[in-house]
Amino acid sequence: MKLIDELKARGLVAALTDPEIETALERPMTIYCGFDPSARSLQAGNLVSIMVLKRLQLAGHKVIALVGGATGLIGDPSGKSVERNMLTVEQVEENKKGIRENLARVLDFDGPNAAILVDNYDWYKGTSAIEFLRDIAINFRVPQMLAKESVKKRLEASEGALTFTEFSYQILQGNDFLHLFDHYGCRMEVGGADQWGNITAGTDLVRKMRGQSAFGLTFPLLLDSTGRKFGKSEGNALFLDAGLTSVYDWYQYFLRAADADVIRYLKVFSLRSLDEIAALEAEMKAHPEARIPQKALAEELTRLIHGEAGLQAALGATQTLFGGSVSGKTAAELEEIFKDVASASLATAEIVGKPVFLVAAAAGMFKSNGEARRMAAQGGLSLNGAKVDDKRVFAAEDLVEGKIAVLKQGKKNNFLLRAS
Repeated sequence: MKLIDELKARGLVAALTDPEIETALERPMTIYCGFDPSARSLQAGNLVSIMVLKRLQLAGHKVIALVGGATGLIGDPSGKSVERNMLTVEQVEENKKGIRENLARVLDFDGPNAAILVDNYDWYKGTSAIEFLRDIAINFRVPQMLAKESVKKRLEASEGALTFTEFSYQILQGNDFLHLFDHYGCRMEVGGADQWGNITAGTDLVRKMRGQSAFGLTFPLLLDSTGRKFGKSEGNALFLDAGLTSVYDWYQYFLRAADADVIRYLKVFSLRSLDEIAALEAEMKAHPEARIPQKALAEELTRLIHGEAGLQAALGATQTLFGGSVSGKTAAELEEIFKDVASASLATAEIVGKPVFLVAAAAGMFKSNGEARRMAAQGGLSLNGAKVDDKRVFAAEDLVEGKIAVLKQGKKNNFLLRAS
């Protein structure tokens, strides 16, 4: 299968600037994608771009990841309804470090076809306003800039409140393409569909200034089956940095993927072949309750972003959530794993030395002591993953780090007990 056909089959082509791309991609070329350093970690949504670069690299193309140290100080108006808060140079510099680390988890920066990481601040920091206007901006026509879809939408959404700073973003990004063309022989830019205007600014500038063909490819914005933007979990962004999004939450996000979404996600993110994904889809249709594609997706992406150790930690946390032992888990890890379950706090004196069923009742797990006793006597009450009877007494060592214990009623109803 030709590379362009594979990308199309995976749902990774929204538009092409030139049909010649279909044949051009069959020969090694240099291709870039930009990343905005607006936070100290990339998000799951950026993983679409990263995986496109990964596929291109595996196909033999030289890939460049551009971190927008300069453009990040301005803010891209594409897809935005209001002007973004300006970042300081120091904030952008700190964010760039995190993004470099994120990209290195997926792209290969070593070997004969190593990826290249560049920062556009390096070629803008010495440019004066006069040089920018005389040498760069002069090549852009205002009517064409106003005709860009991203600009028109921004003007409509903000009732015209588009600053000149934001308006000039496409000039900078267009010049990025020209710089990469001149210094690296870069012939193509890829990005999300909302980047079409910025990408064509670059292809047009290369054609005008150098008389050479330059290409652009965009991929669709990835939405789930409810129309929600991919990578948002309960309204929060899903970050690649484990310090911002835990490995457990990362794993659980993909494990909870709806049947209507999981095959699309596998096509976009998994390095499995389309035939392997088709086999997983057949398994899902035959045994939907087993959630085999979801498990395959969650395991592959957790291993990719957080390594084998991260995957094993996520699997261990998941096992703990569904009734496994809390042995080896810290109080902080238990707080993270059980953050969405019912919880209560009791004084340590109300816990240690008391029958477990009475503690559970006092914490509000049951309506009465009698109901709690019956549940324990029938084997339906667990403490830290082990069943307890109505004789079992809470010991000090049952409190992890003297702070937390996990109770469970039946097979599914977890309860987090905190000692205060």
